Amino acid sequence: MRQAVMTEPGKIEFRDVPELRSVEKNEVKLKIQKIGVCGSDIHVFHGKHPFTPYPVIQGHEYSGTVVEVGEEVTGIKIGDKATARPQLVCGKCPPCTRGDYNICNNLKVEGFQAPGTAQDYFILPQDRLVKLPDSFSYEQGALVEPVAVAAHATSRAGSLSGRNVVVTGAGPIGNLVAQCAKARGASKVLITDVSDFRLSKAEECGIDLTVNVVRQRFEDACITAFGNEGFDIAFECAGVEDALDQSIQNVNKGGTIIVVAVYGDRPKVDMATAGDRELSLTGTLMYKHEDYQEAVELIAGNQIKTAPLLTGHFEFEKYLEAYQYIDDQGDKTLKVIIDL
Repeated sequence: MRQAVMTEPGKIEFRDVPELRSVEKNEVKLKIQKIGVCGSDIHVFHGKHPFTPYPVIQGHEYSGTVVEVGEEVTGIKIGDKATARPQLVCGKCPPCTRGDYNICNNLKVEGFQAPGTAQDYFILPQDRLVKLPDSFSYEQGALVEPVAVAAHATSRAGSLSGRNVVVTGAGPIGNLVAQCAKARGASKVLITDVSDFRLSKAEECGIDLTVNVVRQRFEDACITAFGNEGFDIAFECAGVEDALDQSIQNVNKGGTIIVVAVYGDRPKVDMATAGDRELSLTGTLMYKHEDYQEAVELIAGNQIKTAPLLTGHFEFEKYLEAYQYIDDQGDKTLKVIIDL
């Protein structure tokens, strides 16, 4: 069985390892078909992910074919398409016992603190597995994970029906958050970025209001988009201090800012303005099982477009070239897929 192991930053070894064991009674074995490369994977590649030791088998956005099921597994059979949540949780800490296992005190994520799916086969318990419709492509299956991130993030804002929304950052997550906001009934959605390429992809995905904040001031763009109504909710997906501050300074009084991005550098936050205007700053992390299920439904119902996000395919043995391609292309790429 092939296996890709990142032994240190910037270095991947391909190993031929023994076939996996047979599944236990509640487990499923997948033949991995597609793996999506995430921004967090790139942090690991650069040696800048603070919570990932080496060596590590990456891969947490993926799809596969069911090739073996345990005797107690129900509702899924050999030949089905599937994906799964990569979270390993303790089930005993306070967040877990109240149902918030996505922020488990002892959370480990496959591909970072536990072995991921960059190998031909993978075994996991059924309770983390999500069956995919037969109509799904394996590329769509590999994008369920980032869509689930967006589904969970947008659910944190409460009802979006009839609300004006801003999304800062038009990378893959920002794009999907904007699409999810529209699917949840937002009245108008404005997405901002410094990359014309990423903004053009947002337009391909049905986001009507886009602005490059290098050429137009954020404040002016919001007036053009929303007039006197302004916007009530912002999703910060850029991970830069300026984007967070722009949201704080311009959201309507009593508004909500959902912090989706992961920050490499700790930002300064204008808490005086946040307090004076009764703003809510809300964090969001990963997803729950129902977010994965909703992600599948949104993609299947054509409420989320995934094809415009696909900007490259690489064979499994060219995993390292995929990372180098992403580095070289910069903002000219969104989602790269590894083909097994």
